[in-house]
Amino acid sequence: MSQQVSWKGVFPAVPTQFHDDFSLDLPSTQKHVEALLDEGVHGIIMLGTIGENCSLSLDEKVKVMKATVDVVKGRVPVLNGVAEFTTKGACETAQATARVGVDGFMVMPGMVYNSDHRETVNHFRKVAGATDLPIMCYNNPPVYRVDLTPEMFQDLADVENIVCIKEAAGDVRRITDLFNALGDRYLIFSGLDDVALESIMLGCTGWISGLVDAFPRENRLLWDAAMAGDYQKALEIYRWYMPMLHFDSHPKLVQYIKTTCAELGYGTETVREPRMPLVGEERERILKTVRDCVATRPE
Repeated sequence: MSQQVSWKGVFPAVPTQFHDDFSLDLPSTQKHVEALLDEGVHGIIMLGTIGENCSLSLDEKVKVMKATVDVVKGRVPVLNGVAEFTTKGACETAQATARVGVDGFMVMPGMVYNSDHRETVNHFRKVAGATDLPIMCYNNPPVYRVDLTPEMFQDLADVENIVCIKEAAGDVRRITDLFNALGDRYLIFSGLDDVALESIMLGCTGWISGLVDAFPRENRLLWDAAMAGDYQKALEIYRWYMPMLHFDSHPKLVQYIKTTCAELGYGTETVREPRMPLVGEERERILKTVRDCVATRPE
């Protein structure tokens, strides 16, 4: 048994914009969300990794989510990333942002501590129990060092409001293993940009993307071609896109994606410490990759 949700398509993981003094820049964040909606994205995810979740206080998280709900006005689902050090903190974050009208949550394992099978299942079960809203579980073991396995999702299958898996392990074999183990119990979304087309071809019904923040039109072209079964066109766009899609699997994905967005006219490169903006050769290399792709954008 699970709740029925209509989540499908491309959901950007949207950056959080800051002023030069590192305070929240809510109008600029809203402007970016509106631009993405204008290009036809199917959902919005705030305060994921790219949204610098762990760099914001709970009060700031609530403000970002309220500002997003206010601009989206129910046009697409708005999900709040939940990335906390403790299970109690994750429950409190979910409850606080539910009060400002979010449509659901993208929940990560507890940060820092590497929980085992029993502890991980308990974490997601407790967070789901703190809200009636639907939950997407985010699996990204290269970054968060906890692997959400098919066996864990079998253990969670009785939790009705856990409805979706964001699969970002980087190994597309896992997607088929999930379908084989779980059937259609959960929606499965691709969660890593540089295996997105393979993931869609293997049955993912959605794609949580970072580079869509800078290239919403091309991202939509790729999605629409794949959905239409025009894999030749999808592959052409994917090969064009891939040098930038690799940014999403780099430890500095936040800086790389914010730099790309700024180059395309969306927001600034400002990030909160300990992250720092790119400088020198690294920044020039990223910008060259972006500019080379812009010069050869698909029709």
